[in-house]
Amino acid sequence: MTKIIFLGTPEFSATVLKGLIKEGYDIIAAVTQPDKPVGRKQKLQKSPVKLIAEDENIKLYQPAKLPGSPEVEELKSLNADLIVTAAYGQFLPTSFLNSAKIAAINVHGSLLPKYRGGAPIQWSLLNGDKETGITIMYMVKGMDAGDIISQEKLPITLDDDNGSLFEKMAIVGRELLLDTIPKILSGDIHPIAQDPDKVVFSPNISKEQEHIDFNQPAEQVFNQIRALSPDPGAWVMLDGQRTKIYKTEIVSEKFDQETGTIAELGKKRLVIVAGDNRGVSIKKIQPAGKKIMDVANYLNGMGKNLKEGQQIIDEK
Repeated sequence: MTKIIFLGTPEFSATVLKGLIKEGYDIIAAVTQPDKPVGRKQKLQKSPVKLIAEDENIKLYQPAKLPGSPEVEELKSLNADLIVTAAYGQFLPTSFLNSAKIAAINVHGSLLPKYRGGAPIQWSLLNGDKETGITIMYMVKGMDAGDIISQEKLPITLDDDNGSLFEKMAIVGRELLLDTIPKILSGDIHPIAQDPDKVVFSPNISKEQEHIDFNQPAEQVFNQIRALSPDPGAWVMLDGQRTKIYKTEIVSEKFDQETGTIAELGKKRLVIVAGDNRGVSIKKIQPAGKKIMDVANYLNGMGKNLKEGQQIIDEK
């Protein structure tokens, strides 16, 4: 039975790990990020990969930093056939990668060499791409720089946000990995080197990028909001409250009002003018300290003070 060390953290990783377990691979160890404090009470939260490892009685490692840790030395001694990573979130030492008897491979959320780095799915949405995909690649010292073993494309729809695209891509990644591993084990693969002239990086989303700038064209505002929905959420100051916006639609007609003005306001309608004079219609919203709600519920409660013609552009 093929012995695998699996490294991953979020739900994307958990979907891939479940697939390996169901297929009967011997997961001899799982590595995930340390428990993370969340919410106002900063309660420690286990990663989805940790929850699976506990349910399946898989030996678990959670080093704050894997390179140079006692854990990495123990992992190297396990003599795994394969090392498989999927959205783990840390660099891996070359000595650890080389400890795999057959290969160390990564399930990456883009069509490499486009979007190397930690936020490929978010950047595909930010840039308004029409398709993305999954790459199975060999792991090397450079960031996502290894040879491509296999790829699968996936269309991006206008209804997709960060959350829905992660779910779709996790399934594609799981199926592509399960299709690729037997070929790696049999040697029936033809890896392709990445073209360095086509490399695009996708760094982690910064705090500054979470702030909605309505000076941008409506399409860019729309893409920014869906790229950050549901987590961490894009925000703007609205009626004096730091307010997150999770879902919008672009209004086709143009408006005469200035950028950042509330152009339309009704019981179920809140439209803000973007930098190209097109409107952005708010659909899902979350005032500070409240739950996510439909815009109609917001306008019927906390949004009662808003007025048509009001300017809402704010400082970061």
